[in-house]
Amino acid sequence: MSNSQLDLESLIVDIPDYPEPGVVFKDITPLLGDPQGLAAAVDRIAEHFKDAGVTKVVGAEARGFMVGAPVAYKLGAGFVPARKPGKLPREVVCETYALEYGTDELQIHADALTPDDVVLLVDDLVATGGTAVAQVKLVEKFGARMAGLGFLMELEFLHPREVIAQATDADMFSLVQVK
Repeated sequence: MSNSQLDLESLIVDIPDYPEPGVVFKDITPLLGDPQGLAAAVDRIAEHFKDAGVTKVVGAEARGFMVGAPVAYKLGAGFVPARKPGKLPREVVCETYALEYGTDELQIHADALTPDDVVLLVDDLVATGGTAVAQVKLVEKFGARMAGLGFLMELEFLHPREVIAQATDADMFSLVQVK
């Protein structure tokens, strides 16, 4: 079976009542652990954005690293990790964003992007869109241009596209949509 025909959703395992009762956790580790599944996911995201002129891929800690770095490699682009506070050793640019209960922050090195960069955000999952919007705002602080956002999975029932559309008109692409 070719990478373009592989059913990625079949490699994602539902874990009921995790991390709390009523929640169905979508476990992507079987997809990442399957050589064909990982290759198909990376190839499909890279293929979708191959003509966008991407110079940098930004991935949020930590699962965004697992998908974003190989996509960057496929696109011939650099990879920029967006990390939690205190993880990067040099000067950083920060973006704070709201969580259900409180706030969180993402940081990237102050020299990671330039206004000449064309950026693709890549992550394993988009749920409410908050982390993606924080990354978009980080990219904008550098004056770089957004090429798009690529995700392994989109929780459509949480309406992340509506939230992200308020921050950017960049192309949003997801491989698996959960209704």
